[in-house]
Amino acid sequence: MAVDHLSEVLKILDGALRANASMAANYAGLLADKLEEGGNRQQARQIRERLARAPGALVSVQEAQLGISLNNLPVDGESRLHTVDVSRPEPQDVGLVLPSAIEARVEEFLASVRHHDALVAANAALPNRLLMHGLPGTGKTQLARWIAAQLGLQLLTVRCDTLVSSLLGQTSRNLRRVFEYAEQRPCVLFLDEFDALAGARGNERDVGELQRVVIALLQNIDALPDGTILLAATNHDQLLDPAIWRRFSFRVPMPLPDCTVREALWQRFLGDYAPSGLDFQGLVVRSEGVTGAVIEQICLDSKRSAVLAGHPKVDEHEVFRRLGLTLALIDRVPLSTRDAEMVWLRRWDRKLFSLRVLAKLYGVSTRHVTNITQEGAPDGHEEDDQRSG
Repeated sequence: MAVDHLSEVLKILDGALRANASMAANYAGLLADKLEEGGNRQQARQIRERLARAPGALVSVQEAQLGISLNNLPVDGESRLHTVDVSRPEPQDVGLVLPSAIEARVEEFLASVRHHDALVAANAALPNRLLMHGLPGTGKTQLARWIAAQLGLQLLTVRCDTLVSSLLGQTSRNLRRVFEYAEQRPCVLFLDEFDALAGARGNERDVGELQRVVIALLQNIDALPDGTILLAATNHDQLLDPAIWRRFSFRVPMPLPDCTVREALWQRFLGDYAPSGLDFQGLVVRSEGVTGAVIEQICLDSKRSAVLAGHPKVDEHEVFRRLGLTLALIDRVPLSTRDAEMVWLRRWDRKLFSLRVLAKLYGVSTRHVTNITQEGAPDGHEEDDQRSG
């Protein structure tokens, strides 16, 4: 048992040596869970019986004194706002679609976490730290939630920009409180917007305080036991200090979804609301270059429209319409009127958005669509006949 669950044993010992009943109890509970999962129910029951006899009042008092109870989350000393968000993602609630090579890297990280003690015994362990980098909307936060769900642990999410204070030294103190809070219980610590703290030192805008923040961050990471799970995410990996990169054994780029991933995303997010015969391949082709978050939002909006209209399935043209308008928004095309939207959609995909289809989508006559698009075939019949032929 000691070799298989050395990390938990050491954490319990740390709690005892620090006279920290909360830390010892939390990791003893995790040890009991792991023993039960491994079939050692009697040993797990014995640990839980001891925990049941522990003076709960003492644990609560110690947590309150340290400022780390679940009811007393770390706060910024200046704004008094919480700096940590606590959640417990469940596997059935968190879906993930990744390119195959990145998925394999993430699975390697999870295996490293799950078998950390065995790797330590073989002198082959790496710190349980993973850095995600990529454009906004590529799934970094979702990946953090998925990792926590797979490990069955709480997710402590820290928006690093909330740690930054205008008061001298306050940012470093905020940072230390977060790490102290995370050390008290089994969890996944997720530092979002990581570049807000980990920016490279020595640039022209740098000041002494920012250098001290980076140093404090490095010190706090180094003080974490290798078995502690630390995730970080940034949209600006080029801004990270080189010393920060070296602290993360696992680094995962989060690219824009390729065609295989886009198809899986469209199918997953539309789910049972996808009509039979939906042109998924057309969606895949036309959504090249967009993020998974954009695809998810389009699907949510389309399903919401179907539900409000009392329809059991989404309308295929409505999905494509929302995709086209989203692309216009991304390209900063000003579309302030419904007429402007119809003109844009007609130019974006003339074959898909016939005069008749646009008239149906917007509840206007085909003559109106013809007039605003300045096209012939006043009733749209000629074009529709050509399309059907």
